[in-house]
Amino acid sequence: MKNRILVVDDESRMRKLVKDFLVRREFEVLEAGDGEEAVDLFFQEKDIALMILDVMMPKMDGWEVCRTIRKHSHVPIIMLTAKGEERDELLGFELGVDEYISKPFSPKILVARVEAILRRSGGLSADVLSVGGIMLDKTAHYVTVDGERIELSFKEFELLEYFMENQGIALSREKILNNVWNYDYFGEARTIDTHVKKLRSKMGTKGDYIKTIWGMGYKFEVEG
Repeated sequence: MKNRILVVDDESRMRKLVKDFLVRREFEVLEAGDGEEAVDLFFQEKDIALMILDVMMPKMDGWEVCRTIRKHSHVPIIMLTAKGEERDELLGFELGVDEYISKPFSPKILVARVEAILRRSGGLSADVLSVGGIMLDKTAHYVTVDGERIELSFKEFELLEYFMENQGIALSREKILNNVWNYDYFGEARTIDTHVKKLRSKMGTKGDYIKTIWGMGYKFEVEG
């Protein structure tokens, strides 16, 4: 089940920007355009894993929303503000805010903070990798692509795990051999090429995430 994030901001452009980045990382996103709507949604939905909350909003500002939520829940809250003043930050932490991010901010940094908080709070398991419609569970040792389970050999599983953990990084065949087959494996590069070919085939259209870097190796990269 996907973690649900409630994004609260009166600027629709800001909500869309944050939502787009969160959805890419396999989160489900709910939106609210003001504080009152946020409180209503929060108590209506019950299973929200984290809130991203703007300070300056009509009807009920972020501080009031935070006070109201904190009377009933310890859900992680990331506060967004355009001010960046120390007294605001201190007030936020007094109210039980988990993170405090000043606008303008990098959406990628925000998403990284979301994932770090959920890992700390136990809402996101470090044993589960999820990206671009692919979910890999290290403990249960299975992979799903767009919700459909695929059968992988032990080495194919380890290879995909290594790719997903090194997303966007160019990996030489030697590096892959050392990390997936261990440094004492005296195999050939063709071993990797054969496994990659089989892995791509089993992943269907998602196999395109594994890019060939001619003369070097591979890179796992999710578009968008």
